[in-house]
Amino acid sequence: MRREVALEEISDGKLYGLNDMVKADCHDCKDCFDCCTGMGDTVILDPLDVHRLSVNLKKMPDKLLEEDLELGVADGNILPHLRMSGKEERCVFLNGEGRCSIHSFRPGICRLFPLGRYYEDNGFRYFLQIHECRKKNRSKVKVKKWIDTPDVKRYEQFVTDWHYYLKDVQEILYQSEDTQLIKNLNLYVINRFYLKPYETARDFYEQFYERMEEARGLLSLSDDSK
Repeated sequence: MRREVALEEISDGKLYGLNDMVKADCHDCKDCFDCCTGMGDTVILDPLDVHRLSVNLKKMPDKLLEEDLELGVADGNILPHLRMSGKEERCVFLNGEGRCSIHSFRPGICRLFPLGRYYEDNGFRYFLQIHECRKKNRSKVKVKKWIDTPDVKRYEQFVTDWHYYLKDVQEILYQSEDTQLIKNLNLYVINRFYLKPYETARDFYEQFYERMEEARGLLSLSDDSK
């Protein structure tokens, strides 16, 4: 089921760009790790997230899926997300002191929080979620500094292109009655973009777009076959 949420219900009503100031700084989340527990299957990972985890943890992507990640359905797409464990449903990367053990290479959704992305006009802007963080005395910080991502403009373009590719995949998944096509398409996305390792000696984005070009071609063929 596709999620439809009114922006005014979950945000402060504003949209932000990279150079805008937003009240998101939780002061190192002192004595709090609420956003690292009970998240279910909501911390969905993109291909760059899995690549970063694989490189920094020195684990092949398939090993990550065995030990640290899980597959779930997100708006029709089968995608990996962070695994929650134990009675408290703690993120598997949360250490005994309640701190993130992968903070320097944490996933994009974790970097954003408590911000979210609002997609429009083949791009996106950021919004501040007002119900997701219990910290009340947050300070203003520049969005670009808060998300703390290298080569941020290329990263934003990657996020945008990945989002709209998945939207196109969803359209085929929702409209098709061919169960084999649906299975094959989901397997292709997982295998091609997540499980096949990216070469560490080459630029990630170059490799991603090589795969995307192929995937777009196959998506067109899948669309024609409906």
